Amino acid sequence: MDRFAAVERELRKAAPHRLLDVVSAALRERFHVESVALRLADYGVTTLQMVSEVPIAEPVHVHDSPQGRAFGAQEPFVEKRTTPGPVTAHLPVTVRGDRLGVLTVTLPESGCSQADLVDMQQICEALGHEFLVAERDTDLYLLARRATRLTLAAEMQWQLLPGRSVSRPEFRLGAHLEPAYAIFGDNFDWSVSAHHLTLTVTNGMGKGMEAALLTNLVVNSLRNARRAGLDLPGQASLADQAVYAQYRGALHAAVLLLRFDLATGEVEAVDAGSPRMWRLRGRTVDPVHFEAQLPLGMFEETEYVAQRLRVEPGDRLLIGSDGVYDSASGAGELYGQRALARSLSAHRFLPSEQVPLAVLRDLRDHRGSAPLDDDALVVCLDWFGRQASGGDASE
Repeated sequence: MDRFAAVERELRKAAPHRLLDVVSAALRERFHVESVALRLADYGVTTLQMVSEVPIAEPVHVHDSPQGRAFGAQEPFVEKRTTPGPVTAHLPVTVRGDRLGVLTVTLPESGCSQADLVDMQQICEALGHEFLVAERDTDLYLLARRATRLTLAAEMQWQLLPGRSVSRPEFRLGAHLEPAYAIFGDNFDWSVSAHHLTLTVTNGMGKGMEAALLTNLVVNSLRNARRAGLDLPGQASLADQAVYAQYRGALHAAVLLLRFDLATGEVEAVDAGSPRMWRLRGRTVDPVHFEAQLPLGMFEETEYVAQRLRVEPGDRLLIGSDGVYDSASGAGELYGQRALARSLSAHRFLPSEQVPLAVLRDLRDHRGSAPLDDDALVVCLDWFGRQASGGDASE
């Protein structure tokens, strides 16, 4: 434990671009590793990209590589050997449920016990936490995540996001946006306190930079209102006023706001536009209908009212933007009519952080050769509820 604490201290002291050097030195000293490589998931979560100041290795695919197996399962994966020699192990790098990438180590033939893997995984967790701090001061890790150039609108939207997934004892949540490198108006946001999860899904009107600027205004207005202590209708009203003051009704944003009580599963909801929600309970998928209210910024001083529902342990909620449920097949059938419910049911055994990508893959199959003509956003939340013997909720 003292040696692990020493690694944490060295990571905290290291220059932002030297984090991998610190981890490599620690692994060589303690486990006699022969090589260390770090790969981060790209924005589309299709490849794992090497972290390096110069391109020294090709990316590997998430779905058909040893590194991808560790990333997907969120467990260390040791490659099988057919001949004597060094051992290669892949370890997931994850922070509070947000899957960042994979650390690959090559060790001597006799140096990869289960206890060693557990200890190395602890170091990976410390490394992941330091990424979040280091990204304020270096572009190294952000550059590693892109398989191709982002549009400016997409750059703004990805920088606005809290992450791609988050895990707490009461819930697990995952989300994804497509087209990952050219997204413009769709966005999601969350905040977790000791007692509540607040989740918002936004669909900004317009295309390109126009939509990205609008969504940035909406998300930051909602955050400002939430941090000022306003209730859910108050958050919607403040953001509505901010958008109307800027655009005078010429542009508006569709938003679904949800506030979950972590102890009881009671949910407040304000439906101000197009994002829609489905619930998987047992084997049954049902749309969750709310009273529709006006999008943010359409008219001056719109008043919003919260509705209530309750989620139960075992429930899975899926939220999709209109670019998902209104997307049509070649025969004209909208994805939200039947196909979305089939997809949600078919992927019920996947963890929540993998469901959005699976649903979006099914959406591409539904559309056939036709490219997406709008942003597509999917958020998936698994609700477990708070157990009587659960850990510290303020963690």
